[in-house]
Amino acid sequence: MSYKNKNKDNIDSYNLSLECIAKIHTDFPEKFGIPRQSGVVDALKALIIFESKFRNPDAFRGLEGFSHIWLIWGFHNFNRDNWSPMVKPPRLGGNRRMGVFATRSPNRPNSLGLSSVKLDKLEFHKELGPILHVSGIDLMDQTPIYDIKPYLAYTDSHPDASEGFLDHIEEDLLDVEISDHLFEQIPVKYHEALIGVLAQDPRPSYHDDPNRIYGFYFADYNIRFMVDGKRLTVCEITKL
Repeated sequence: MSYKNKNKDNIDSYNLSLECIAKIHTDFPEKFGIPRQSGVVDALKALIIFESKFRNPDAFRGLEGFSHIWLIWGFHNFNRDNWSPMVKPPRLGGNRRMGVFATRSPNRPNSLGLSSVKLDKLEFHKELGPILHVSGIDLMDQTPIYDIKPYLAYTDSHPDASEGFLDHIEEDLLDVEISDHLFEQIPVKYHEALIGVLAQDPRPSYHDDPNRIYGFYFADYNIRFMVDGKRLTVCEITKL
């Protein structure tokens, strides 16, 4: 393919103005603790509730037949003045730089995120209209959703795809220890999701202090924990 410089139009004519069509309701009021990718903790549930002008049932016709969907969303709680061409991916320990377009960092020219989630159910609510029940999420509560598209396995799945600088990095989960007494502080419906979140190691990649107590909010609870090597121990669980 040949390239021809056709830079005759004003670049502003190509700018796109996005409108929030829905917001997702999750158990993460803050970004700390959220899995770094979608689909790594299947037990994490969420609801997608649409803005009033996008609740026409016709817009959802046929969606119930798909098992997974793509969410296009915005990093609404990420403060930045300018984007950075180089970022520090967490999977590299937070101490090596890579080009922003080779990562999924929020510090991008356009603060857009992309997540593949499981569509558990399409509900038609009397007052709120269509509601999507999804799982395997990696989004903070109230994250704006800009578009939804069906996941198509025949074209979206590439089992033989290479993963660039991540090819040699193995997913190494932590062993999570929670006493029965602490586990009883939260409803059973949250147990599997909480274990999954903790096993992913919510800490910043550059933190490795066995004496430090970390904490994050999950499902109206404050979870406090310590990490020593590959063992994560929950120290305290309190209701907010």
